[in-house]
Amino acid sequence: MVEQVPFESILDALLDNDHIFPAGYLHLFSDLEAEQLKQLDVIWPHIQPTRKHALLEDLEVLASNDTLMCFDNLTINLLADEDPSIRMLAIRLLWECENPKLIPLFLEILKNDPSRFTRAEAASGLGIFVYMGEVDKIPAVELKLIEDELIRLADDGADKLVQRKSIESLGFSSRDEVDRLIASAYSSNNEELMVSALVAMGRSNNPNWENEVLDGIQHYNDLIQLEAIQAAGNLGLETTRLVLLELLEDLNDTEIIKATLWSLSQIGGEGVREKIEDMYEQLDPDEEDFIDEVVENLNLTEEMATFDFLVVDADPELSDELDMVEGE
Repeated sequence: MVEQVPFESILDALLDNDHIFPAGYLHLFSDLEAEQLKQLDVIWPHIQPTRKHALLEDLEVLASNDTLMCFDNLTINLLADEDPSIRMLAIRLLWECENPKLIPLFLEILKNDPSRFTRAEAASGLGIFVYMGEVDKIPAVELKLIEDELIRLADDGADKLVQRKSIESLGFSSRDEVDRLIASAYSSNNEELMVSALVAMGRSNNPNWENEVLDGIQHYNDLIQLEAIQAAGNLGLETTRLVLLELLEDLNDTEIIKATLWSLSQIGGEGVREKIEDMYEQLDPDEEDFIDEVVENLNLTEEMATFDFLVVDADPELSDELDMVEGE
């Protein structure tokens, strides 16, 4: 039986600067109730700033490793914190939250927050709502409000960081203006903008970015190369398969090697499974779990390809008959 920890003990531990905050208490910040939030609000100004930062950073790690953890109740309260780094960390913890009530809060921060870093995080945080708008999970009027502001900032360029994060979030958008903004960012010769353009391309579900992605895969800048490799996989660009397979022969950077393997597992096709299996011997034994995940993803890619083939090649008469049955 798990021992219940009184919330007052957790608050006392936050105020205790002589001892490390117990890691075992972190999960107890998930799904805080209204009364607990009130108690935390009372002591929050008295907690050391470094401890606040460490708490939110630890919660972010915990949330990424345990999908059952939800810290939305806590972090929504912190969007108005006087410390810009707290506001920034709070937005980051809300990146996967699909609650539409965050839209006006993020837009207000994006337009008026004095910290460029917090505004940039808000631009990133709005990306999930652009995606939700594209799949009709939020009203079109709300999607337009988000896109209008992101497009304005992506076109502005007054603050390069906010511009970059706006372009990245717009990658999910099908608005006509977006392709121009992405293309302009990639052709700017500004390497940071090129990275953001490739992030947006990977989110776009648009294979027309094939030439830019192929160009980026061969780029000397590691970050550009990394994002191009990831974009190739996200877009399922079969034309990049041979380039990625050849690239693995010369790569030394573990992060780029892993990104290349994952993208190949998303693309599939001739020579991919053999190359992935060869990597068992080349990567550190600690990476074996990752290779197993790559193989599982490749299996899924191949299953989907088989399904698509069966759908496309289905007997037209059988398809007509099925339509008649479904219509009855």
